[in-house]
Amino acid sequence: MKKTLFFVTTLNSGGIENYLLRFLRTFEGQIESVIICKGNEFGELEEEYKKLKNIHLIKMNVGYFDLPSYIRIFKLIEASDFDSVCDFTGNFSGLTLLAANLARVKKRISFYRGSSNHFEETFFKLSYNKMMRFLVQKNATKILSNSRTAIEYFYPHIKSDNPKFQVIYNGIDAKIFEDVKPFAKKDFDIPDKTFVVGHTGRYDVAKNHKTIIKIAEELCGKYEDIYFVLCGKGTDTHLNSYVSSNPVLKEKMKILGYRNDVKRILPVFDLFLFPSLTEGQPNSLIEAMVSGLPIVASNINPILETTPEEIHSELVAPLDVSGFCQKIESFYHERTRLKEKNYSQWAKGHFDGDKLFNQFFNEL
Repeated sequence: MKKTLFFVTTLNSGGIENYLLRFLRTFEGQIESVIICKGNEFGELEEEYKKLKNIHLIKMNVGYFDLPSYIRIFKLIEASDFDSVCDFTGNFSGLTLLAANLARVKKRISFYRGSSNHFEETFFKLSYNKMMRFLVQKNATKILSNSRTAIEYFYPHIKSDNPKFQVIYNGIDAKIFEDVKPFAKKDFDIPDKTFVVGHTGRYDVAKNHKTIIKIAEELCGKYEDIYFVLCGKGTDTHLNSYVSSNPVLKEKMKILGYRNDVKRILPVFDLFLFPSLTEGQPNSLIEAMVSGLPIVASNINPILETTPEEIHSELVAPLDVSGFCQKIESFYHERTRLKEKNYSQWAKGHFDGDKLFNQFFNEL
C-alpha cells in the first residue's frame, strides 16, 4: 500500500478537491493518505473524504512565512515514512517540498491545477511567488499539471521534452453519469417546452459570472422561453440579490448554489455555457460533454485543450457578450443541431478516469 501526504488548501468543492476525491475512491485500499488542508478548514467534501478507508485529515494554518507550521510539517514527514508527498497548491508548494526533501522523501510532486496567478500581482507577491517557484523546481522530483497551458505559463523557458514535467489531464468516471434519476425542468419551476442554458461552477472572477448575467439579460429579454440555471458554491450568495431585483431575470434565472447532485441537474440543460476567463482544466466542462450536452464556451487555451478540435473555431472570446448570444441563438433557432453537437464519446475517450488516474498513481 502506497503511503502519501497530500496538501490542498481546503476540502471545499472545487476542481482540485473533487479530482483528489475521485482519485482516492478509484484506489481505495491501495493507498494510505494523510491530507493537510493549509487553509485551516475542511469544507463541503469533508464527509465524503471521511467515508474513504485509510484517509487521515489534518487542518493547519500555513502562512507565507509561517516557520512553526513548516517545522511541524517537517517533523510529521520525518516521522511518517511517506513514499511520496504531493502538493496541489502550485508555486506555493515550494516550502512543503523543501521540507519533504530535507526529510528525504524520494518522490516529491508539485501538481499545478491552474494556468495563471490567482492573486493581485503586487511587487511583494510576485517576488515571493518567484522565490517559491524556484524552490518547487529545486525540490520537486516531478512537476505535474492538468494542462500544457499551465506549464507554459509558470515555466516558459522549459523545453517540452523535459522529463521532470508532465501533463496528466483530469480523469472522469463516466459510469457515475449512467443510471441516474435526472431532474425535470418542472422541478425547478421551469416550463417543459423551454430552452434552458446552464452553467456549473463556483462563484469566482475566473468563472466570468458577470458575462453570464449580461448574456442572460439580453436573451431572456428577447425570448420568452429561454431560461438560465446556475449552480455552484457562492452563486446564491453573490447573485440572488441582483437577480431577484431584476425584472428580466427574476423569474427566468434559477440560482441553485452549491449542489452535490450536479449529474442529476445536467439533463435539465439544453445547452452548457462556459465563458471562463482562466482555467486549469475544467471538470465542469468535461462533465457536461460526457453528459452529451452541446457547449458554448470561451476560447482560452485550457478550453482549447479540453474540447474537440472541430469546434475550436466556434469558441468565443470570454468577454464577447454578443458573440455568445449569437452562438446560443443559433442553437435556439435550430434545435436539431443540439444532437449533432454531442461529444460524449469523445470526452469519455480523452478523459478516461481509469487511464488518467493510473498515470497519477504511478507517479506517487
